[in-house]
Amino acid sequence: MKLDTILTKAVRLARKKNYDGAIKTLELEASRYYGSFTYYYVLGVSYLYSGIYGVAIRYLNLAVEQKLRDVNTLLGLAALYLNHGDTDKAVDLYLEVQSLDQNNKIVKRALKIIRKHPGPENISAWIDSGRLHILFPPFPKVAISGKALAARILVTFVILILAGGLSLGIAIKMNLIPMNMGQRSIPMESEISAEEKESPVQTGGSYRYVLTRERVLNEYNEARKLFTSYRDEQTRVKLNLILESNASDPIKNRARILISFLKAPDFTTLKDRFSYSEVTQDPFLYRDCHVIWRGMAGNLVQQQNHTSFDFLVGYDTYRTMEGVVQVDFDFAIPVNSERPVEILGRVIPISSEREPKIRIQGIALNQAGLLSNEK
Repeated sequence: MKLDTILTKAVRLARKKNYDGAIKTLELEASRYYGSFTYYYVLGVSYLYSGIYGVAIRYLNLAVEQKLRDVNTLLGLAALYLNHGDTDKAVDLYLEVQSLDQNNKIVKRALKIIRKHPGPENISAWIDSGRLHILFPPFPKVAISGKALAARILVTFVILILAGGLSLGIAIKMNLIPMNMGQRSIPMESEISAEEKESPVQTGGSYRYVLTRERVLNEYNEARKLFTSYRDEQTRVKLNLILESNASDPIKNRARILISFLKAPDFTTLKDRFSYSEVTQDPFLYRDCHVIWRGMAGNLVQQQNHTSFDFLVGYDTYRTMEGVVQVDFDFAIPVNSERPVEILGRVIPISSEREPKIRIQGIALNQAGLLSNEK
């Protein structure tokens, strides 16, 4: 990332663990960087590493206002919620990051820790051990000088010579990749305890779905079976039903854990296909489910880091239009609004007083034989 002199100085101080120096450098320039995402992010993370969490959350929230779905900002907020004892909110943010970056190491580490230390007391004890910082997001990388770059190249060259057999090493690494073509094993952390089975529902409160004790357990067990068959979208529907219902909090937490193991599909691996009419009939059941729909793009808006359009679902044949839904891609992607479009995206329910609505968070797009992915 190319930063100006002041931001570069602050990042370099922070990377040397001189967080106070970074904070002082930035606080003096508040008026200069009003509305700057990078300024808010670097300052917020500096306060985060300093342990001044009350100020950290203020600046990270300002960063979110500038860039809603920045992965590292969401990671910082998730760590703060975890420290505050709001594990549910933290997990929600970690799952959102996971949907944006399937291979994010911090998310995998965080979810593993939460599974290993279930319950407020256990996670609090882990935080008190002083290891929360391993879940903090990184500082931006800054450009290095010409001399430093030359030195790095030289060191790399020497290492390659000493290591030798580079191609062999790559081949060995490739052979270490497991090829699991059978059934997927169920995470032990998702197993409902005998005590939890005794009280699977809660009384009182207002819920979107009211289920019987027997149905809560049956739906959850069915979700686990679907999970073993890599039926991730159907699994998510079952778990969404539980999360929106009167199921007990412990069982809802088990559902969240199982959701954290679900994988995002591509055009070739999506097994369960949900139609527009199915999803719009009950959007909250399909929250974060992936769909593949065909249609036409209208009111196209293309920016440097964002693409959005009104998607005319089913109108790819120019005969019948099932409905119109807003589609947003968090990256630039070429779209020809005069030709049919096939999209892969994630369902986002939108609350409405009259009727529930949805938008689609785009993941990939296929048009005229060209498959364009986010990465």
